[in-house]
Amino acid sequence: MPSHLSADHPAAQPPGRGSVDALITQTRRLKGDVDAVRRDAQGGDTTDPQDRWQRALYDLALHQLEDLDAHLAQLRDGPPPVPAPHTAAPARARQDSLLSRVGSAEWNLLTDDAVWSEELYGILGRDPAAPALTLDELPSLVLDEDRPQLTAMVTDCLVDARPIDGEFRLVRPDGETRTVHMMGEPVLDADGGTASMWAVLRDVSELRRSQSEVRETRDSLQLHRHRAQTEHRLAVELQEAVLPPGRGALRLPHQGARSLDLAAHYLPAATSSLIGGDWYDALELPDGQTLLSVGDLTGHGPAVTSDTAMILGALRGMGMAGTGPAQLMSWLNQLLDATVQPALASALCCRYRPDTRTLTWAQAGHPAPLLFRDGTGRWLGTPDGVLLGATSGASYGQAEETLEAGDLLLLHTAGLVPGDRAHRLLDLAPRFHDARTAQDGVRMVVEEFGGTERDGDACVLVARVTP
Repeated sequence: MPSHLSADHPAAQPPGRGSVDALITQTRRLKGDVDAVRRDAQGGDTTDPQDRWQRALYDLALHQLEDLDAHLAQLRDGPPPVPAPHTAAPARARQDSLLSRVGSAEWNLLTDDAVWSEELYGILGRDPAAPALTLDELPSLVLDEDRPQLTAMVTDCLVDARPIDGEFRLVRPDGETRTVHMMGEPVLDADGGTASMWAVLRDVSELRRSQSEVRETRDSLQLHRHRAQTEHRLAVELQEAVLPPGRGALRLPHQGARSLDLAAHYLPAATSSLIGGDWYDALELPDGQTLLSVGDLTGHGPAVTSDTAMILGALRGMGMAGTGPAQLMSWLNQLLDATVQPALASALCCRYRPDTRTLTWAQAGHPAPLLFRDGTGRWLGTPDGVLLGATSGASYGQAEETLEAGDLLLLHTAGLVPGDRAHRLLDLAPRFHDARTAQDGVRMVVEEFGGTERDGDACVLVARVTP
């Protein structure tokens, strides 16, 4: 059993002022440093769980340093004077100061008298002119659910001489609920019986509020991360289900000789863990022609990937029905315009006829295809076309190009390379001249642009005209 205070022995004296002053100086310097960092962090995103959690930790650290500062000051200055019972304590300007968070009390079991410090009156919201509450009266201030805790602590102290160390919540006369931490010990008489009980009571309401905020923001951050991971996994699964299989050569179930050698690759954004709405597609049509498309739906996450699946499904269905690229763009625009959630998309659609090597294509706010032939490259002439979903009733132009054996066609989304540096794609012409397969062409593009710090996802599709 720990030792107890005895009424026959004086209390230990506080340490020298010099050593405590040094600790106070260090504490206040650290408090200033933490406060400076906290102010710098206040400009963060208030909706981001990570930022809210960090700010809550800063506030909690400041509360604890403030309490430490107050405790050291009391240790240096000694206990405050205790007013005589039933007398009004003088009003002090420091009622709401740090020191007012800690009060003391002593309950004499022989006379049933109670003596409170001025600070304790402030903590409990009691009139200093009123008599201090006895141990029997103290539970009347405490919340019903916390009374058993207080009763057990006091009983253990008085009966078994155990130290008190616990918390309870109380309601002040003004209706405010406060959390109080109580520490105390029995004072024994010469015969070893309990003569009185003294305690130090500290208002820890703000500290507990900060700790609760830290827990809540931590839980919110964990939930946010779990949701982000779940959304990413769903988006990846949806994307893998929608895009053609593989990230290399695309195999189409041609009935006769293969007219196009195809390969594609998807490049995720370097700055985001969310899957975007970029797509590529290649589809063999019933008449032997091939439908090629790339596009980019604005946004990220499962909802966008789901809308991408809707667009690709509509595009494939209309392509199988024989719809030309321009009309196909027009109907896709109507589809996006009719969706509940507004959405924008850029798209490019090509229809290749192998017997004449004719490429017919249309675009909706999308980069034009690049044609590489004999070591040189150029952009194909761009027909008119606005973003899908941008305006109702938009019309789209259509262009036609005759290809030659060995030609290499490159389709890509805007995220592959910034617009002001798109000319770098043409610099690949000499290397493409040596490409023997579409997969060689894709590999060259990825080697050149795969490490670029892109803000968004990107897709590239290469088609090589076979002899």
